[in-house]
Amino acid sequence: MVMCYCYMDSPIGRLLVAGDEKGLRHISFPSGKSPLQPGSAWKEGCNALGEAIRQLHAYFEGELKTFSLTLAPWGTPFQLSVLRALQEIPYGQTISYGELARRVGRPRASRAVGAANARNPLPIVIPCHRVIGSDGSLTGFGGGLAAKKRLLALERKYR
Repeated sequence: MVMCYCYMDSPIGRLLVAGDEKGLRHISFPSGKSPLQPGSAWKEGCNALGEAIRQLHAYFEGELKTFSLTLAPWGTPFQLSVLRALQEIPYGQTISYGELARRVGRPRASRAVGAANARNPLPIVIPCHRVIGSDGSLTGFGGGLAAKKRLLALERKYR
């Protein structure tokens, strides 16, 4: 399978968007703390990413609240269960890491849930930015806390 990728500008910075024939696999912040670099065998500019780019732009314009893309995230079974639970958090709402741990059936695993959240290969589309500290504070985000704050503000604005 050929991994296709492209870059798109967004209100929270430049994003690397990548996928293959199985679906969308990565959204990365090239200027974030763990930037993803295209692999040597990756192909730039595939048409298959057009719908993902269109939906991301619509999200940033406040016109899209639920993504309808074929996703192909990777991870352990536990990480994938966390990613599924993240997709259940409604647009414009937030939950704590403790609540997310309860939702995946591991109420004492807040830190493990936080680690799985941090490994989310598809931020924004799988809304890890909607998870906050139990005291309401903003905590880690691959694109930086300023980007997380902007995403939450955008969702409050268009809720």
